[in-house]
Amino acid sequence: MTTNYQVMNPYSQELLGEYQYDSWHKVEEKVQLLKQGRRTLRDIPAFRRAEILRRLAELMEERAEQLAELITRETGKTISDSRVEMTRAINAAIASAEEARQISGESLDSDAYAPARGKIGVVCWRPLGTILCITPFNFPINIALHKIGPAFAAGNSILFKPGPQNTASSQLLVDLCHEAGIPREVLQLSVPELKDMAALVTHADISAVNFTGGTAAANAIADAAGYKKLLLELGGNDPLIVMPDGNLPAAVAASINQRFATAGQRCTAAKRLFVHTEVYDEFRELLVKESAALKVGDPMEDDTFVGPVIHQAAANEIRQRIEDAIEKGATVALGNQYEGALVYPTILENVAVDCDLMVEETFGPVMPLCRFDNVEDIVPLINNTAYGLQAGVFTQNLGVMRYLFEELDVGTLATNDGPGFRTEHFPFGGVKESGVGREGIKYAIREMSYVKTLVI
Repeated sequence: MTTNYQVMNPYSQELLGEYQYDSWHKVEEKVQLLKQGRRTLRDIPAFRRAEILRRLAELMEERAEQLAELITRETGKTISDSRVEMTRAINAAIASAEEARQISGESLDSDAYAPARGKIGVVCWRPLGTILCITPFNFPINIALHKIGPAFAAGNSILFKPGPQNTASSQLLVDLCHEAGIPREVLQLSVPELKDMAALVTHADISAVNFTGGTAAANAIADAAGYKKLLLELGGNDPLIVMPDGNLPAAVAASINQRFATAGQRCTAAKRLFVHTEVYDEFRELLVKESAALKVGDPMEDDTFVGPVIHQAAANEIRQRIEDAIEKGATVALGNQYEGALVYPTILENVAVDCDLMVEETFGPVMPLCRFDNVEDIVPLINNTAYGLQAGVFTQNLGVMRYLFEELDVGTLATNDGPGFRTEHFPFGGVKESGVGREGIKYAIREMSYVKTLVI
């Protein structure tokens, strides 16, 4: 017996739809269909996969506003944010099309080491099989394209499991994929019940799992996956550092855009700000002034900057962490206001280094502001977290850039930008509990392929 679930608008609490979880029988049918799809893919050459992905980009562009509105209704993110998401998703489809044509191996001469054997090794990349792609609520179309695009470009069949909140937008995306030319036996959408997810991960006909989400779910996937290939893009507690020679207006703009946009619900959000004493007061004044002017409210209005978080329980957790920080000595420079699932942009000072806001990932629009004298002193504080995704620094000093690049436990350091910097063709991923493997279209294709060698 299957159960139903409802999708609610986080801002208005309007019922958007009621859906049925896939039964295990239905999941099994889709997995077997995708297994058959692997043979279909053998007859779809790389140039044809590229053409299909390019057509998908065109279809997404035609339906971009419809998809953006669906994203906003489902997640509560602002319509302006959702439109940016669609631009990036279209870019991901285009990049996947281009990289599908560029998958190349190498040839190796066996005589490089004695004894001479007179052989040549032809090294090729081949698809893994069927990829289980699991996406979170916050970027339902963009993250989906960063998985579906390279998985298909590499020649894999795909079982796409979105967050239940994103059922309507995800179904429209899959419909467009099929319309573009991806065969139904190559791409299927499924939303199983949570109790069936372990069995799905362990299924013999699932070759790999590409997951974006939280650490607890990733741990459960890793425990169940055995020897399957895993690509895990997890959370972050990303720092933004402002040095005395940094461009303060640019640093303030990056802080606001990369912490308060999407209501702070980004793995790469600037979750901790470290500002040098020499510019702290000037930076703080400008940051508070500009943050206070942000419009909070209805995410469907073009000028709204901060909409609700995904649901009331998430808002309650954010509020609890803010209150915990205040109890431990933090002071409120801005915010600490709430209306249902709306959390107003909040800036805290004097935050204890061991409270959850500093050590754990907080998915919400709250910014701890920390003063420092020497950059060497903040490296242990920044590294004192289970995560290591990205970091940003504003400085003109190449020595500082190189020092932080070597010392910070992160996958990427962005200079004169925030930790939220990402573009489709750069590698993306972290260290420690921020994940395993790398996304970024070219790199994701490699993650969802294996090396096969012909010796002749």
